Amino acid sequence: MPTISNWRRPSRKSILTAMITVVVSVVALIYFLPRESKFGYVYELNKPWRYPQLIASYDFPIYKTDAEIKRERDSVTRGFQPYFEVDSVVAQGQIQTLRNDFYAGKFKGVPGYYLPRLVELFQQVYRQGIISTDELDSLQQGGVGTLRLVKGQQSAASAVADLFTIRTAYDYIIQRDAGSLPDGVLQDCNLNNYLVPNLVRDTLKNRLELEGELAKLLTNSGMVQSGQLIIDRGQIVNADHVKILDSLKKESERRMDPSRGYWLIFVGQAIYVLFVIGMLLTYLKIFRRDYFDSPHTVMMLFSLVAVFPVLTYLMVAHHFYSVYLLPYAIVPMFVRIFMDSRTSFIALVASALLSALALHSPFEFMLQQILTGLTVIYTLRELTERSQLLRTVVAVVIVGLVVSVTYDLSQGLNTEAFDKSRTIYIIVGGLMLLLSYPLLYLVEKLFGFTSSVTLVELSNINNPLLRKMSKVAQGTFNHSMQVANLAAEVADKIGAKPQLARTGALYHDIGKILNPAFFTENQTGVNPHDSLSEERSAQIIVSHVTEGLRLAEKAHLPSVIRDFIRTHHGAGLTKYFYIQYCNKHPEEEVDKKRFSYPGPNPQTREQAILMMCDAVEAASRSLKEYTEESITELVNRIIDSQFNEGCYRECPLTFRDVADAKRTLIDSLKTIYHTRISYPELKKDKANNDDSPRPSLFGPGHRPWRF
Repeated sequence: MPTISNWRRPSRKSILTAMITVVVSVVALIYFLPRESKFGYVYELNKPWRYPQLIASYDFPIYKTDAEIKRERDSVTRGFQPYFEVDSVVAQGQIQTLRNDFYAGKFKGVPGYYLPRLVELFQQVYRQGIISTDELDSLQQGGVGTLRLVKGQQSAASAVADLFTIRTAYDYIIQRDAGSLPDGVLQDCNLNNYLVPNLVRDTLKNRLELEGELAKLLTNSGMVQSGQLIIDRGQIVNADHVKILDSLKKESERRMDPSRGYWLIFVGQAIYVLFVIGMLLTYLKIFRRDYFDSPHTVMMLFSLVAVFPVLTYLMVAHHFYSVYLLPYAIVPMFVRIFMDSRTSFIALVASALLSALALHSPFEFMLQQILTGLTVIYTLRELTERSQLLRTVVAVVIVGLVVSVTYDLSQGLNTEAFDKSRTIYIIVGGLMLLLSYPLLYLVEKLFGFTSSVTLVELSNINNPLLRKMSKVAQGTFNHSMQVANLAAEVADKIGAKPQLARTGALYHDIGKILNPAFFTENQTGVNPHDSLSEERSAQIIVSHVTEGLRLAEKAHLPSVIRDFIRTHHGAGLTKYFYIQYCNKHPEEEVDKKRFSYPGPNPQTREQAILMMCDAVEAASRSLKEYTEESITELVNRIIDSQFNEGCYRECPLTFRDVADAKRTLIDSLKTIYHTRISYPELKKDKANNDDSPRPSLFGPGHRPWRF
């Protein structure tokens, strides 16, 4: 788990980047939040209702379905009797023309007494109505059996079958008096010239009357009262439920004013998002000021908190409501790995609150995510091996299923009404947590963090830098290994991060690789400092810090490890050469900067632990005898000296931490340098004269081992 280095004030660029990240997160959340007045519930006929109880909050009608309305409209249209205007002027004009032509002698062979009879037949045909052939075909194809004939202000129903066309009217007249006149007489008179349609469709009146009939149709078939239970969780959705739910959806969309509603929703959502983000910022400012002042921490935290709500909004906007497929537990997992448990929980709550804003079952969703997130926080305190992640996934899936089942049972649902698809979504969402392992590397590179997995990998002594140090500077390598073990013990004792302390200790002296012979642990009798001035020797000793940083950057070691190299001597002096120079030049005012390390002093507990262990382990090699008193005196003297010099002023160590660190170092050094029992020697005369049989370790018949 990484430590945030505070020894450098964040640059304006990094602060600006963090501020931009927060602003972009807020804007993205507000932008992607669905604002349309949508019903949002997804339901299917003969499937269980997956949401909590749905109770009507206002009165609304139960609208008829589109199919029902279409059937009723079709029925009205088919039963509608179209209006036709009877044109009496046409009939009178044609009959008068008939009379004139008769008197003019155009009806040869037809006696004069037959004219009244002929006029009567024409009047009868026109009274019954003559319609055009096209109009008749249209009526018959539309299934119209009756129409209404309008004469002045009166209208009367008439069967379509009783109407005449020009042809049928002509046949009717000819056949009616077939025996009164000789054959062929009337046919020669061209009676069809006096037959024209006298029925004209009244288009305007038909349209108005039909619209009036259709307007009388009711669009609803009942009412739902405010407070009435529409459907309960787990109920099977039947046809009546579908009808009511469709009506509720239609009514809710009708009631929403698009222009006014959009801005009201927007303002509400913006305030909600700002409130949640403000809550997270307030927590950081009050309880974790170190995170608040670290731009890359703010960037990672707000990016993680925002990404899953945005994905949720996109799924809801595209009517894909199976949000349980998303592995929301990645948020507390990553925050726990890179930060701490409390911040992880706050990030989990913030992400869940933002995601729930777009859902219809926010309470159940929040319950599910908080409990599974707490499971991740508890089971995955440090990710150091793949098996831990697998155990966490199993635990998350089990907890998720238990929460889902118990919540359904608490709502009175029986097992048949359980949502089987949600079970599948929870399992798939849990398995998707396995993606966190490869994503861990991406997050580290994007935000400059170092995970426990990376620290474990760096602790491998087959790492090129460590392997080179073991060959070139074996004494330094052994010293680093010893310091790493001591640092891990102390860190574990005071509640710091053992893996981080161990890894930092392994690399703190890699700068000695370039000039190993100038450091006592690598010398074999010849000391090259004897031929150098004190100032030059001090420069070489100090350079192992700067050279170590150069090697670390070349090897792409994380910044958190490079901070151990910077701070393991702090801003202290190379005392041996400083004191030696002062003794040789008593009259000179010595500039301490020429004999000082570049610093800074430790900023974290782990860095302070390394400074303690490095100094104590190096000094312990110079002890003439290893007794409890000498080890205790050495540890107290060195750590108290560092404390008095102000080496720990900038790190969050407490007096109790220092006391526990001292005790741990004393106990560890006593174990390392414990007094061994000297074995007695066997006298020669006893060894030569003792012929008594020796018992065998393996029973009779076996010869004893020779050592």
